[in-house]
Amino acid sequence: MAKSKTSSFITEIPWVVDSKQQKELLSRFQAARQLYNACLNEAMARMNLVRNSEAFQQAKQINREAKKKRIDAFSAARRSYRYSDYDIQAYATIVSNRSKWIAQLLDSNTQQVLATRAFRASEKVMLGRAKKVRYKVPSRFRSVEGKTNKQGIRWKNHQLVWGKLILTPDIEHQNPVIQHGLNHPVKYVRLLWRELNGKQRWYVQLINEGQPYQKEKNYVADGVIGLDINISNIAFVGDNKAGLLPFADQVPTYESEIKALQRQMQRSQRANNQENYEADFSGQVGRKIVVKKGKVKSGKRQWKKSKTYQKLARKKRELERRKSAYAKSQNRRIVNEILRHGNQIKTENISVKAWQKRYGKAISAKSPGFVQSELARKAVNAGGQFIKFSTSRTALSQTHLTGERIKKKLSERVHYDQTGVVMHRDLFSAYLSRYINNDEDNLLLHLAQSEWERLEPILMQAWKDFQINCEQLGARL
Repeated sequence: MAKSKTSSFITEIPWVVDSKQQKELLSRFQAARQLYNACLNEAMARMNLVRNSEAFQQAKQINREAKKKRIDAFSAARRSYRYSDYDIQAYATIVSNRSKWIAQLLDSNTQQVLATRAFRASEKVMLGRAKKVRYKVPSRFRSVEGKTNKQGIRWKNHQLVWGKLILTPDIEHQNPVIQHGLNHPVKYVRLLWRELNGKQRWYVQLINEGQPYQKEKNYVADGVIGLDINISNIAFVGDNKAGLLPFADQVPTYESEIKALQRQMQRSQRANNQENYEADFSGQVGRKIVVKKGKVKSGKRQWKKSKTYQKLARKKRELERRKSAYAKSQNRRIVNEILRHGNQIKTENISVKAWQKRYGKAISAKSPGFVQSELARKAVNAGGQFIKFSTSRTALSQTHLTGERIKKKLSERVHYDQTGVVMHRDLFSAYLSRYINNDEDNLLLHLAQSEWERLEPILMQAWKDFQINCEQLGARL
């Protein structure tokens, strides 16, 4: 049975489990993990048979314009090796019944969901959307979900029911977000755990039908927004408001603490796994001769992880989790601030993945891709649009109000227009984004020229506020 395509939102409720419940949950998660890995292994084997078959190779040669013929050929290749969601679900049932203990711990609906999850992971590899699949170890298998709210894992009378296991979460009745979720129909239920401060915490997620709870201050207005997304900040220009907002503002990076933990972990690894490292050697640095540590030996190695190492690793994971949580919280504020001034968003079609290869940790700390995806999701849910246009065809950072394009270095953050206008580069690009023709990806220059006089004071105020914010942040640092 296919899941409903109506709009959904998630209500997350924590609970505290006792030792008996914890043992039962872990045993069920272990059964679910092993069934998932078995289904994934079978799905990958069948996928490789399909991909190497003659029928599949012939289907690839069919002209893409003959869509129906091409699709039918690929479907026939899959059927010949029983590579489909339904077939992997049937395989999951066979594995569960043969093992017996898995069938005792997992209901049929949960088995089918796990099989579908494994099939989709393998299908991503076949379609070129992923390079490989990942088999789950116990520490990486963190969620199990049901198919509907009628059988298997379900929510009933404000309790989680999974076979004979009945759990009562800690419901905050005064929390309007929780109450909003409890008052809406439940499509299906997800059970998961997270590691917080080195301890395992359990949660239930209700996938509700309808629209999520929205605070009064986080309304979405009608209007056009021009965006310019940078590595460290985002510029927006609306009908009556503009801003240049830094990503993950004032978020603690824990850089020194994480580096200290990494050094301790490295010393612990070397002390307990000396056979995995090459011998230390002497090297000359300037006029001094120093002893340098040997590198890790090539090939697969068995690593012993002491209790001290595991304790340090937990501390490091907790710091990284906090940093990520703080960054998401601050970036969600940016998204809500922008949507208060418009839901028709226009921005350049940038590749955050390309930025990741070049700037690495900076992208991880600031998360511009998260802001972009959240803006798109919330704007569309509010009845708006998230429009991307070509950077090569528009080249807004090089464009002047006269229509001429003049290249500038990335380090030049101020735009000196040929008309005499002086403006921050990102704000000016965001301003021009408002006047991109959606159909042809070209700049409607006459509209940008006529609107400049009205919006220039708003842009100047946004630039001034950004400078004040930078000065205050520098004073605190």
